[in-house]
Amino acid sequence: MTLEETKEKVRSYAEKYAAKKGFHLNPNSEELDMVIEGLAKRREQYGVQYCPCRIILGDKTEDRKIICPCIYHEEEIQRDGSCHCELFFKGE
Repeated sequence: MTLEETKEKVRSYAEKYAAKKGFHLNPNSEELDMVIEGLAKRREQYGVQYCPCRIILGDKTEDRKIICPCIYHEEEIQRDGSCHCELFFKGE
C-alpha cells in the first residue's frame, strides 16, 4: 500500500469518526493534511495510527493511550475546542 492510499484510509476513518461523535475535522486543509500524513506514516511504520503529536514511549500499555483517537481527545475538545493534534474540533 502506498502512503497516499494509507492517507485516504486514515482520512476516511477520521471523517466517519468525527461524524459519529459530532466533531468536525480541522477546517484548515494544510493543517489537516499534515496531521493525516503524520497518522498515515505512523500507521505504516508501527501498524497503528499513533497520534503524530505525542511521543511513543515503547511501553505497549502507555502507547495504547495515544492511538488515534487517543484517550485524551474528548476532554481536550471539551476544554480547548480541539484535540491536541488539531485533527478533531468541537461540533457546533
